This record gives sequence, C-alpha cells and structure tokens, in this order.
Amino acid sequence: MNTVAERATRPGAGTAGRVRRLKRSPVGRFVRRLPFYLVIAAIFFYALFPFYWALRSAFTPDADLFRTPVQYFPHNPTLHQFREVLSSHFFLRALLNSTLVAGAVTLLALVLGSIAGFVLGRFRFRGRSVTLYLMLSMTTFPQIAILGALYTMITGLRVHILGLSFNLPHLYNSLWALILTYMIFTLPLTVWVLTSFMRALPRDLEEAAYIDGPTPLHVSYTVLLPLVAPGLVTTGLLAFIAAWNEFLYAVSFEETPDKFTVPVAMVNFVGKSGSTFQVPWGQLMAATVVVTVPLIVLTLLLQRRILAGLTAGAVKG
Repeated sequence: MNTVAERATRPGAGTAGRVRRLKRSPVGRFVRRLPFYLVIAAIFFYALFPFYWALRSAFTPDADLFRTPVQYFPHNPTLHQFREVLSSHFFLRALLNSTLVAGAVTLLALVLGSIAGFVLGRFRFRGRSVTLYLMLSMTTFPQIAILGALYTMITGLRVHILGLSFNLPHLYNSLWALILTYMIFTLPLTVWVLTSFMRALPRDLEEAAYIDGPTPLHVSYTVLLPLVAPGLVTTGLLAFIAAWNEFLYAVSFEETPDKFTVPVAMVNFVGKSGSTFQVPWGQLMAATVVVTVPLIVLTLLLQRRILAGLTAGAVKG
C-alpha cells in the first residue's frame, strides 16, 4: 500500500492538488460560472436594449435623433416629446379607450373564469377533461384564423329571444366589439389557471363550509376564492396585458379615431405638421414609454403572486 509520502512525491500529484484548490477558490468558481454569466448578460441586453433605445429617443430632441455618429446618451435631454404626447387629445382618448377595454375584459374574464374554474376544479362530471382541453385548444388558433367569422358576427349579429329577432348593428366601431372578441383569448387562459388552483385546494375546507348550509356558489366566493389570490393576480394581469397590446381586432373593428385603442393610435400618430409622410419618431417613442412603464411597474409589484400563479398545479400534493 502506498504511503502518503509516496503519493505526494508521485509525478503530477502537486499539480493536481493545486488545480483542485484553484477550482474551489472564489476565482475558480467565478471562472466556471463565467459562461453562464455571459449568456445571461447577452439575453438581458437583447431583451432590454429596444426599450432602452425607446427611452433614449423619447428624451432626445428631434434634431439629434438621426445625428451621426450615433449618440447612445442624449447630450441635450428634453421633456418636449412627452409634453407633446400628453397634450394630444387623440392619444389621451386612445389611452382612455384601452384602459376601459382592458379593464372590462380583465373583470369579465376573472368573474366568468372563477365560476368555470370552481365547477371544473371541484366537481366531477362526464366531459370535464374534454372541456378543459377544448378550452386550452382555443388558445392555439391564430387570431387571424377567426377574424373573418368575427367580423361577420360583429357587423350583422342577430339575437333570437322568445321567437323574436333583434339586430345589434351598434357593435361595429364600438368598444363592446373589442370587449367581446378579446374574451376569446383571455377567458381560456383564466379558466385553465383557476381550475388548477381550485383543484389543488384541500377538500376539508369545502366540506367544513357546507356544514352551515350555503350554496356552492357562496362557498366558492367566500371560502375558496380568497385562497386563489395568486391565480387571480396572474390571470388578471396577463389578460390585461393581452387586451392592452392587442392590435389586429382593434384595427379591424374600429373605424373612427375616437374609438382607437393605444396600438392603433400609435400606428396612426401624426406629428404637429399634420403630414402623414413625416413620422414623429420622438413622440412615438415617448408614447411607447408612457404605455409601457405602468405595466412594468405593475408586474414588478406583483411578481411574487405572478410566479406563484404560473407554477400552480406543476406539483401536486
């Protein structure tokens, strides 16, 4: 058997020991993790540079926007672009329309989704799994695939009640057209996430609540719904962002400028000159910052509940 001294005098033993000590040192651990840090930095730069460029352009005067060499930091920062945007009645009206539409869509999706999630998550009935996967499959269809059918319904919708037919011609070029069509892609996500939350809750809570004799709907809103707050926050925020950023249906169902939402208004934004051949890049970048910063702040404030909602149902038990 080799002794410790013999192993120490073996060729390469000292070098191997130094290599092991170097790997265990802070410098060695940093070197091993350096490729990972570089990848994270590249992804971080790729994701944030467009927003940084919009922020830089929003504070840059019009005369310096296209100056060469490129100025990555404005030499003469100004708030002129923001003043022009926030004083535009056209943009403020679009901002109000987007807020009303996104808020109504989020509220309806949470109300209907919580009811459907309670039924699908707490009751056993034939066809429950089929219903869930059908709701999930609705999110796989591209929006443009059903645009023609939706346009026909919005422009010529007829309601039959007790044998009587009623035309609803006022849906087109109204905010109700966007609220109803946005539910197509916000409601399935809400139902799927809230169903996972409802299914994960213990049965003992529900059974204890039924002792006092309430209805299932009353139990849902007084006992179970407060426990799925992360799911409500997650789905509500995702539904709000999806409705806030939607462009295809908004440009298809809205005709007059007073009904435009923010994405459509930014496409049709005209500078002070009133010329459609002149793109007011500075004002467009300022408008981008105005409509994006609140969403970022809201996401950062609610990030813990969002992560809890996104991981709900991933591990059972």
